[in-house]
Amino acid sequence: MDQDVKDIALADKGKLRIEWADRQMPVLQIIRERFEKEKPLDGIKLAACLHVTSETANLMRALQAGGAELVLCASNPLSTQDDVAASLVKDYAIRTYAIKGEDEKTYYEHIKAAIALEPDITMDDGADLVSTLHSQYRHLTERVVGGTEETTTGVIRLKAMAKDGVLLYPIVAVNDAQTKYLFDNRYGTGQSTIDGILRATNYLLAGRNFVVTGYGWCGKGIAMRAKGLGANVIILEVEPLKALEAVMDGFRVMPSIEAAKIADVWVTVTGDVNVIDRAHFEVMKDGAIICNSGHFNVEINIPALRELAVSSREVRPFTEEFVLSDGRKIYFLADGRLVNLAAAEGHPAAVMDMSFANQALAAEYMSKNAGNLERKVYPVPEDIDKEIARLKLASMGIEIDKLTAEQRKYLASWEMGT
Repeated sequence: MDQDVKDIALADKGKLRIEWADRQMPVLQIIRERFEKEKPLDGIKLAACLHVTSETANLMRALQAGGAELVLCASNPLSTQDDVAASLVKDYAIRTYAIKGEDEKTYYEHIKAAIALEPDITMDDGADLVSTLHSQYRHLTERVVGGTEETTTGVIRLKAMAKDGVLLYPIVAVNDAQTKYLFDNRYGTGQSTIDGILRATNYLLAGRNFVVTGYGWCGKGIAMRAKGLGANVIILEVEPLKALEAVMDGFRVMPSIEAAKIADVWVTVTGDVNVIDRAHFEVMKDGAIICNSGHFNVEINIPALRELAVSSREVRPFTEEFVLSDGRKIYFLADGRLVNLAAAEGHPAAVMDMSFANQALAAEYMSKNAGNLERKVYPVPEDIDKEIARLKLASMGIEIDKLTAEQRKYLASWEMGT
């Protein structure tokens, strides 16, 4: 089978990790069992560009059970779990192109290998697959019935494409499902980002100034977990409503140039470019740690940091020390890639259960409804979102009430008052 993974001999270890994650993904298990019986994706060619992790492997298993012909490539050069990639090839016969630490040339070669499938459906995390398909393989978009997008950065890019009239097929914004962003972005990113920082540095957060740029759902999760570990959390924002919310949540809010002077740890999670810039490096305190948990490493101006440094060295795995001309040292984690995936294992499987349930059901929805959809970005249908929440509660042994007929009537009436 055509594939490109680091070492197929790692497969046995990867299979154990996939099985461990599967135990924490009961909603996806239910979907996989139904897919196995109904084959809703039978005859569908699906190209997926996602973080190649044990959780993603279980999504691929569900899609495969549904009848899809699959190719998987990495959506980030540093997020691949090599043993999982090997197991996908050896144990599940899923063509996989992903190697942790692959260079940019290899990264895009892997994306092109996925495109070579000539997919009916694309599944993306960051929109690199979609943008490559549109820019270099435009003729192949004619057969694509639709796609899905996993993350905030990708949704922003795709909505820009739709606005400019260049998006050539409909895409469901899985990221915008409530069972995704309220849980994956907040609890998943929150826990896994702190995990990545601690694995890379073994740093004590209690009593430290911990700066978070961006107070969206990912930023809220990171701030919450850092505060829980005793850090003094500072929020940086450009949106007044989000900045006000951060203040009301008990966090300090200030301009980034002021935060740069006192930051012990600084995490970016905005999806924008040069959030930590040259001016910030010039005033940072000695020993400051900087990292990113947004999708692309453009959030930190890496070229500027390298220009300012007189020397650099790796002092720990995924921790690079930059010495500036005045002797100050700045510690840069995971080459600015998603620190939670590059230096740790990404989100816990239990929260990815809902995110990937959305992916699986969105792919099914797209295959059934693509002919009725326009070339734009769609939300996950509300009934899918609610069904995933219901299944998750049931898997946790939690029951909830239902409205009575009287209550439903009251909520639907404008005549009934006090």
